[in-house]
Amino acid sequence: MANELPVKAFGWAASDTSGTLAPFHFSRRENGVDDVTLKILFCGVCHSDLHTLKNDWGFTTYPVVPGHEIVGVVTEVGNNVKNFKVGDKVGVGVIVESCKECENCQQDLENYCPRPVFTYNSPYYDGTRTQGGYSNIVVVHQRYVLRFPENLPLDAGAPLLCAGITVYSPMKYYGMTEPGKHLGVAGLGGLGHVAIKLAKAFGLKVTVISSSPNKQAEAIDRLGADFFLVSSDPAKMKAALGTMDYIIDTISAVHSLIPLLGLLKLNGKLVTVGLPNKPLELPIFPLVAGRKLIGGSNFGGLKETQEMLDFCGKHNITADIELIKMDQINTAMERLSRADVKYRFVIDVASSFSSF
Repeated sequence: MANELPVKAFGWAASDTSGTLAPFHFSRRENGVDDVTLKILFCGVCHSDLHTLKNDWGFTTYPVVPGHEIVGVVTEVGNNVKNFKVGDKVGVGVIVESCKECENCQQDLENYCPRPVFTYNSPYYDGTRTQGGYSNIVVVHQRYVLRFPENLPLDAGAPLLCAGITVYSPMKYYGMTEPGKHLGVAGLGGLGHVAIKLAKAFGLKVTVISSSPNKQAEAIDRLGADFFLVSSDPAKMKAALGTMDYIIDTISAVHSLIPLLGLLKLNGKLVTVGLPNKPLELPIFPLVAGRKLIGGSNFGGLKETQEMLDFCGKHNITADIELIKMDQINTAMERLSRADVKYRFVIDVASSFSSF
């Protein structure tokens, strides 16, 4: 193989747009002077993994090993690595490299670097392609490795590396952290359920906005939301007009923004983090009439992601997960496509690959 690298690795990969995952032998680079090698223990299953497997976004290169919510234990460090040692519990999120030189990288915003290298399905600077965490080991430059809080369970903490930072970052940037303010969380899934927990830790009043009435008990009794609003109930939506300071919109399906904007107070902020596969209509009248803002946000840079992990450690925030073995992944993906998970699948990688 032209891109054969020195370190043998094993994972599960998809080879075509069917998205079906199967055992796959491949290789990783050697641990360099600035690198950290980790044995992967757990890996979260993100909705973007499913999109990539099916080539929904049009840029998948097969074979592809998904997974960017990686938690593991350090097995080797390079000579220049000072912040990690063998045996440390660490995480790897959405990116594994960036240019390090642009204005965004200089400001610890590597996630907005124009030349990011994603954890999987991405061309690396040496010409090879990255493969993700549905595998037994990974080698990563130390800048993109995160220290995992000692008190957080590794399995339920893994989804924080994407789902957690994707909602934490906009909450911080857009000032959605002021105690006593009212936050609406639109959509109750992998992102939404973590947003509730973070918001309550910040001291916010939280309303979950969902089209599914049967999620009410879950949202309030289990996740700690204060209120539940059924978006398909016109009377309840009307009663809630102008009551919220902010809304974080985690909905990944095409939907109307007009009802959500109506829920906001004067100067309210609607921040979208879901990724619908078609454009949404932008209603101008509600923005002008209420001096409202629609914003977007990506996952966070490494400094902010570490801050988020430490915050979650302090407040004992984890994802609600369903732990699976690697050979259950295709069934899990089929269920994920139907939103049949509360709220994140996590692969027990270490026990799945113990015989490798």
